[in-house]
Order: sequence, then C-alpha cells, then structure tokens
Amino acid sequence: MSRFHENFLLSRLKLRQLKLLAAVAQEGNILRGSQILNIAQPAATKSIKELEEALGVQLFERSSRGVTPTLYGDVIIKHAKLILTQLRHASEELQSIESGLSGRVFVGTLLAASPTLLPRSLALLRARRPGIAVTVIEGTIDKLMPSLRTGDLDVVLGRLPDFREREGLEQEVLYHEPIAIVARQGHPLAEQQEISLADLAHQAWIMPPSETSLRRQLMFAFRRAGIEPPVDAIESVSILTNHSLLLDSDMLAAMPYQVATVQPGLTILPVDMEATASRIGATMRAGVTPSAAATAFMGIVREVAETLSAEMPSGGSGD
Repeated sequence: MSRFHENFLLSRLKLRQLKLLAAVAQEGNILRGSQILNIAQPAATKSIKELEEALGVQLFERSSRGVTPTLYGDVIIKHAKLILTQLRHASEELQSIESGLSGRVFVGTLLAASPTLLPRSLALLRARRPGIAVTVIEGTIDKLMPSLRTGDLDVVLGRLPDFREREGLEQEVLYHEPIAIVARQGHPLAEQQEISLADLAHQAWIMPPSETSLRRQLMFAFRRAGIEPPVDAIESVSILTNHSLLLDSDMLAAMPYQVATVQPGLTILPVDMEATASRIGATMRAGVTPSAAATAFMGIVREVAETLSAEMPSGGSGD
C-alpha cells in the first residue's frame, strides 16, 4: 500500500499531530508552536519526527531561524487546517442544538465592505444573535483569499476578486457599487457643476496599488474614454494616510462609493463613474457547508446588502 493511500493516512495521522503541524507552521518555530498547545518542545519535535518517518517525507526545513514547511508539509498543513475548521463547525453546531445558536465566525473584510456593509451587519447580528462571536480580519485580496482557502476565514466580504483568483471559491454578488472620485471640501474642482475624466488626468492623485481591482477599474475608465491615465500619483492603501493627504492638499483619490460617503472633510466630485460599478459580495470556499453561525451571519449580511443597494446612486442591484 502506498504511504500516501487514504487508509494509510487515516491510520497514521492523529488530530493532535494535525493541530501541532498547523501551530508550528503558523509560528515558523517548533518551540512557539508547542507553547500554543501547552506541549513540551521535545515532545513536539518527537511527534513531528515520528510523523515524518511514518510518511517517509520531510515536512519542515530546519534552520537557525526556525522551520519552513516543505512541499509535502504545505499539503498536509493545508488539509489539516480544513479538517480542524470542520471539527470547529461540528462543535459549534452541537452547542447550538444544546443551548441555542452560538459559535464564532471569522470574517475577512476588504475596503469596500469596511465602512457600511460589515459594521451594519455586525450591529444587527449582535442584536438578534448575541451568542455568535465574530473575529474580523482586514486586508487585501492577496492576503485574505489564502486564509479563506485554508479555513482560517469563513467568508470574505468586499469587492469580488477577478476570475484568476476564484479557484476553489464561490462568489455571491450582493450589490454593485460605483467608484467615487473624492477631494477636500473647497477643492477648486468641487465648485464645478460637471467634471469629465479629461479634467482629472493631469491632477495629482493618490492611487490604490496596481494589483488591486480598484486601480484596474480606474485605469480602464480613463483608457475607455481615450485618455491617458494620471501619472502624478502616490500609491497607498492606508485610509488614515490618504484621508490626511486629501485634507492637506489638492490631491484626488478614487474610493468605493460607500467608503467616500463616510470620510469627513471630503467631497465626492461630480464625475460620472457609473460605468465603473463593481460587484460587492461574499466569497466562501466552494463545496464546503458553512457552520450554523456563519449561515446566520450571512443571512443578516444579505438583508443589510438589500438596504445598501437601494442607497447606491444607480440603485446598485446585485441581480
């Protein structure tokens, strides 16, 4: 029988070993990983060594700086996290049956969901389902999607990723949101009744990074209008930094509409950007049944999204 055969793995792998592998990979260090699980380092090292000998492969590369998973280790750790996540879901559902709906939901949020969709959903969840705890992780697509795939997150809310980033994931469109072009109140352009993209091309800008969907949409809007995109730009994803820069200068920035509406001291310029409307929604793992807590949370997210859809300039329906 192959050492990688299903029955072989079932007979060799133990849940405590899977927890240990996940903890060591997270910390990049056997000592710190063992401390998380209250295991002595020698016992942790021995357990990993025994598993490597049973499988006939090396799971970690050792160095003076710690440990790094090998290709074999990456595979085992990825599936270990998924197994442990499903066990957490089972535990939560059993507790829900016993004492009413409870549990914990791990939510990743992108910029577009942070100002309104997520906060309103969390407030409504707390009012209706106080037994459900939520952990929110903010980040960019390149950071959140890997965590979603390994089960560290239950759902990611925000601008839906491009096709190349969808493998193993499923998307649900909640509404469409246009880009807003913003400047400080009192900016010379804010006095104009109508502004074209040509008026903006030679302004100083704060741009999202080139790898983001927001940046690609903005560049597409300029090029579709036959205008060269702005070149005088600072790249930044920091909301606080961008807000301060905009207040203290005549720079412009592109933001999701809902983000722009909650920035004090800024104004949305009268530029027609409806063609840049993007899909805002939820991304989850494909083929995985969410926990009862995550299901309850998503029900509330959909309810809030309906209200937000009606608030968009073009009534951004997700249909």
